Formats: sequence, C-alpha cells, structure tokens
Amino acid sequence: MALLYWTGGLKPSTMNHPDLPPPLRGRRVLVRVARQAGFIALFLMAALLGTLSGVLFAYMDDLPQISALDSYQPSTITRLFARDGQVIAEFAVERRVVVDYDDIAPVLRQAILASEDADFEQHFGLSMSRIVITAIRDILYGQRYGASTITQQVARMLFLSEYMRGGVFERSFERKIREAIVAVQLEKRYTKREIFTFYANHVTMGHGAYGVEAGARLYFDKSAKDVTLEEAATLAAIVQTPSRLSPFVNPAQARARRDNYVLARMAEEGFITREAAAAAAARPLAVRGQPTPDPSIAPYFAEDIRKMLEQKYTADALYHAGLRVNTTLDVALQRAANLAVDRGLRRVDKRRSGYRRPARNVLAEGLRLDRFTLPRWSQPVQAGDIVPAVVTAVPATGNARARIGTYTVELPPDAFAWTRRRSAADLFKVGDLIEVEVRQARDGVPQAVALEQAPELEGALVAIDNRTGEIRAMVGGFSFDRSKFNRATQARRQLGSTFKPIVYTTAVDRGFTPLSVFVDEPISLEAGPNQPLYEPMNYDRKFEGPVTLRRALEQSRNIPAVKALLEVGPPQVVSYAARFGFPGNIPPVLSLALGSVEATLVDATAAYSVFPNQGVRMTPYAVTTIADREGNVLEENRPVAHEAIRADTAFVMTHLLRGVIQRGTGAAAAALNWPLAGKTGTVDDYTDTWFIGFDPDITVGVWVGYDEKKPIGGSSNGETGATAALPIWIDFMRAYMETRSDRDMPPEFEPPGNIAFVTLDSGLTEAFINGTQPRGLAAVPASE
Repeated sequence: MALLYWTGGLKPSTMNHPDLPPPLRGRRVLVRVARQAGFIALFLMAALLGTLSGVLFAYMDDLPQISALDSYQPSTITRLFARDGQVIAEFAVERRVVVDYDDIAPVLRQAILASEDADFEQHFGLSMSRIVITAIRDILYGQRYGASTITQQVARMLFLSEYMRGGVFERSFERKIREAIVAVQLEKRYTKREIFTFYANHVTMGHGAYGVEAGARLYFDKSAKDVTLEEAATLAAIVQTPSRLSPFVNPAQARARRDNYVLARMAEEGFITREAAAAAAARPLAVRGQPTPDPSIAPYFAEDIRKMLEQKYTADALYHAGLRVNTTLDVALQRAANLAVDRGLRRVDKRRSGYRRPARNVLAEGLRLDRFTLPRWSQPVQAGDIVPAVVTAVPATGNARARIGTYTVELPPDAFAWTRRRSAADLFKVGDLIEVEVRQARDGVPQAVALEQAPELEGALVAIDNRTGEIRAMVGGFSFDRSKFNRATQARRQLGSTFKPIVYTTAVDRGFTPLSVFVDEPISLEAGPNQPLYEPMNYDRKFEGPVTLRRALEQSRNIPAVKALLEVGPPQVVSYAARFGFPGNIPPVLSLALGSVEATLVDATAAYSVFPNQGVRMTPYAVTTIADREGNVLEENRPVAHEAIRADTAFVMTHLLRGVIQRGTGAAAAALNWPLAGKTGTVDDYTDTWFIGFDPDITVGVWVGYDEKKPIGGSSNGETGATAALPIWIDFMRAYMETRSDRDMPPEFEPPGNIAFVTLDSGLTEAFINGTQPRGLAAVPASE
C-alpha cells in the first residue's frame, strides 16, 4: 500500500484506514504537520510581504527624488586666484574638490572598498550577509556594529540629512528603512562607478575637508590620483571617524587602523599581497599638509571680493557653487606690501609708543608651560620671521629664555635694547606670551632672536597699475585677525598735503608754470560769516618770502598752496578733484588747499596714477573674470578709462613731483635711483601721515595712523608723512624694483610732443607746456 501511495495509487484519505500498518499511519501524521507548516509559512510570508508593502507604501511618497543626482553638484570651494594662477583665498562651507572616478588612484579605491564594503561590486545596495552577521554580533556582544554598504552611506549622506543630530545620524527604524529603499533605488539607476564616485566626493575627511581629493590635499599635499599605498590606506582609515582618527589629532590611532585593519583587509581581499601590506605598515605615517588652510596672503583684498560676491551672487553661490574668481593681485608685490607695512608700523610704534607689557600669560590662564602650544609653531621658522614665544625663565642676572615650539632661545640684553630697560625682569615674567624676531636660524631652528611687539598703530598700502587700474597689492591694516576693517578701501581720512598736487594741477592748467611765484608770508583771510579768520601756518612755522611753485610743492609750503587756491578759485579746485575721482561733495573752503578733504587710500592712489598715465584716470578694480564650476564666464571686467586732465599738464605735474623726491620732503627715496615722483602728506596734529608716489608703470599709496583720530607721537613733534609713511613706501618700491626684469634699464616718463624743456640759470632743467616757457631761454632736448 505504501508503494501504491507514493506512486499515486492511493489517495491521502485512504491513509486513515484502520487496516493500514503503523508506519503508514505515522506518515499520515507527518504529512498533516507538513501541510499545516506550509500553510503557516505561506501565511507568514504573505504577512511579511504585506507588512513590507505597507512600509514601502507608507514611505514611498515621502522618499527623495533619486534622479536629482543626474545633475549632482555638491557644495564646492569658491577660489580666488592671483594673476599667476596661485590660490590666494578660498570660501566654502565644505572644502571639497569634485573629481571623476578615474581621478582617484586605483589603490585608494581598493583601500576604501576593502575597509568599507568588500562586496560592493556584487550586492544590490544591501548586503544581506553583513546584516545577518551584524545582527548576531549585536545580540552576542550587546554593541551596535555598522552594516551599511557604500550605497547605503551615499543614500544617507545625500538624501537623509534630516536624520542627523549633532553631526551624527540617529539610529532609528524609520531612518534605516528609508536608507535601504533609497540604496536599492540608487543601484537601479546608477552604475557602481557612479555610486562610488558620489561616495568619494562626499565622504567626510575631517578639518572641514570633504571628499578624497580634499582629504589627499589636506593630509598629504597631493592629488588623490597620486597617493601611495600607505597614504591610500591612511585616507581609508580616517573615513570611519575623522574627528578621532585624523593624523593631526591622533597619529597613533590613525596608524594603528591603517596597519591593523585597512592594509590587512586589502590583503585579505586580494588587492595587495601580504608582503606589500607588511612593507606599507612598516613605513611611518608622514603627513605633509596642515589641519587648517594657510591664511590668505591678501586677506583684506580677498575680504573685499568676498563681500562683493556675496552681494552680487548670494551667499549660497559664494559658499556652495564653487566660483572661480581671477583677480589682479601680484603675489610677489603682495608679499612685499605685507612685509613693508608690518615692519614699518613696528618701527614707528617702538619709536613713539615704547614697550608694553604682554597682554597674555599662560600660567595665569591655568595652562601648563611645558604643554602649551600654538599653531604657528608647527610651521617652519626662518630668519626674519616674527613668531610668538613663551617666556620660560627670567633670572635675576643673565639671559632670559623663551620657547618657540620645541626650541629654547635666549634673550640677552641686546635683544631688547630698544625698550631702554636693562633687565629682562623689568619687561616680562615666566609664562608671558611675547613676540620675537628670528635674527638667525639654521635648518629651521632659531638661533638668535630679538624682542618684538605688535604695534597699536595701523597702516594701509595700495599698489595700482597705471595703465589698467588693476590693483596689484593691498594691505588694509596691521593684522586681519585683529581687525577686518579695511583702511585702504573703507577709511575716509583727511589727505593733508597729499591734496596739494590737485591744487597746483588746477593752476598749471590755467597758465601757471613751475616758475610762477607765490609769496610765503603770514596771511589772514575771511573764512565766512560767523567764522574766525583763517590764518594758516607752515609746518616749520617759518616764512620764506617769494618762492616758485616748484619749491612750494617740493617743500610742501602751506601759504603758497592757499594762495594758489585763491588764484584759481576753490570751486575750480573742487571741479578738478572730481575729475581725479575724489567725491563730488567737497566743500569749496580755503582749508581745501591743505587737504581738509577726506578720501580713501585707494581713491587717492588712483588719483595720483593720472599723472604718469598722461592725464587718464583708470578705475581701480580687483577682479578680471568670474566663472562658475563648469567654466562658464559669469562676469568679465576690463580697464575703464576717464579723461581727467590734459597730457601736457599731467607731465608738468609729474616733473614737479619728481622734484619732491629729488630735493624735497621725499628725498629719502632718491637713494632708490629709479624714476620716481610723489608727495608726502601730514594732517594737523600729526593724526594722519601719507605718501603717494609712482614710477611710469605703478602708483603706490601708503597711509599710517590710528583708527581713533589722535597724534602719532606728540601733538607738537609727531610723525610726518616723510618719517612714518615714506619708509614703508621705499621698502615696497625697493622690493618692486627687484621683481622687474628691466631693473638695469629703468622705464622713463614719456613727455607729450608739446612739452618744452628749458635749462635755467640754476642748472635745473624745467618742463613747460610749449608757449608758457620764459622768453629768452633756449629749449633743450627731452632727454633730461
């Protein structure tokens, strides 16, 4: 009967017959149980499918649009480039450099796959084996382990940011379901290469860097396509927890994960041999980048552009869209400007303000002296650098000692001689944070130092190309960290004698010549209704009697300038000032001759560039092109010219201003032995000091003063344009001359055709607009 049953000869109902033998009756029970189990399994499967369908139905309408990745444009860095292509500033919320799959070194791709998702090429977005294994480990060890594939991580990073709490994704059933669904959808729509590229461009690398390209540059100062095996393993090791495993934060842990996990996994997966893994693990963890980007060499310049970009293109475009901004900045000149302003302000501050005790003491802050560190100490130290140091010993006799990073330096009395104190104990105490200038260094180790201090004084410098108006260098203050206020573009200060060339330009354009005479004598003038008499004085409080226009300008005599103003009329001078680009609301008052007008340094410098540029004023500008991340040009700027004065008038004024440097208040610059012209400026009570000068190609302006209007030094013997601003200008121009390939054959100021040169009885060759030269004097060739 059993045979009949198994071959289909008996129906199942006959299995209940009492005449059947016991074995067959047992079979009947098993069949019944199997049938019931099958029904239960079918029921459970239907219930599971129903539940899954319900879950999918519940979340499907609320899932993100995966197709948005078709035009994937992650947040990238907006970069500012100098004229030579060097990056001078970056703006971003996430410092990311987007790369293609082939721009990632194969060894880096393998390191990430081995450590993060070895089955990436086989699974459909979810790894069922990893889910089961992880669940078992969670149960056995009571700890939560990650089971997310790379695809799930992409889903989480790009589409589920609402589940992030305090920088960490919350562990919830809802988030896991959404993540799984999105991961499967990603696998259906995109190739494995595309998904991996999404991941590689979005993964967090620490210290504000996102993506493997930014990570490679951050830690190894190279591209992701150029990393070595051990570097690739390090980057893959960091991915898990960058805040804890960054080599800058915990190099020991970073190396341990690199060697013990990533390299081992690469060998297990067959990406490398065990010998190669062992060799890579034996190499030290060597980082060549730094945790924070280098500060911009032109922070004030960059900040002005940043504000313009934010206003014109929105903050979202600035910090996320990856704009490419080409600027007019010359890196070499900017470095020269930074150094000239820094050293110049320190000189004046030490001369006028004296020594000030350090504002910070490490021990007073409850910090340990031996463990105290500063970011600057992680950078190389060279002779000429000014760096922070912490005082470690101040003996009653002998040299004080200070620490710069791991190096100890001594401060003998000659290192602080400028303070006029004999003992270091009169200057500082242990724990004080001071500044020192490294006078000598060997192999990056400071050997000899001198005491320094940050000045309270402020200053600014602007350099403008005469023919284009392009800003080549800009310094807006002593320290951008101390104050972001740009004194080159935002501060409107009285010009003092720097305005006198505008007065004399007006006069020359109306027939006056370098030989026109003004009487330098006491004067008393009506200043207006209910106003006291206007009685200007010269700087030296002396009077020279009859003086030529040339001497009056070279020696910056005040009385002749006022008389020249009276001759041409204050309204005419105001009109000419507008031509030079100064604001049009200048009151036509007598004090205008002595520079009561206020202007920014960049406007004043651009005004002076009219003289060497044959009377044409170029609008100063800092940006040449702005492009989006795809290279599409959004904006392009070109030189904008304005006819300000006649070319012959401009040349006569240039010739006069050359005399300021050859014989006048700017004579200190004559030692440069270069075709130069310019004018000093000092405001009443020594509150503002200026020097603006030029050669045939570039115009440079310098301002020195306090933000608060107060004297630089004493109110009766303070600093002047010649003593405070001019030395900074000279330092910059000396460095500028060194950058020129034609420094052995200096350029010349080219006279227009209607300029007549006449040799005077004094032997001086003077320039006149043809027809205005004195009669009876022969013209000479224009080769003076």
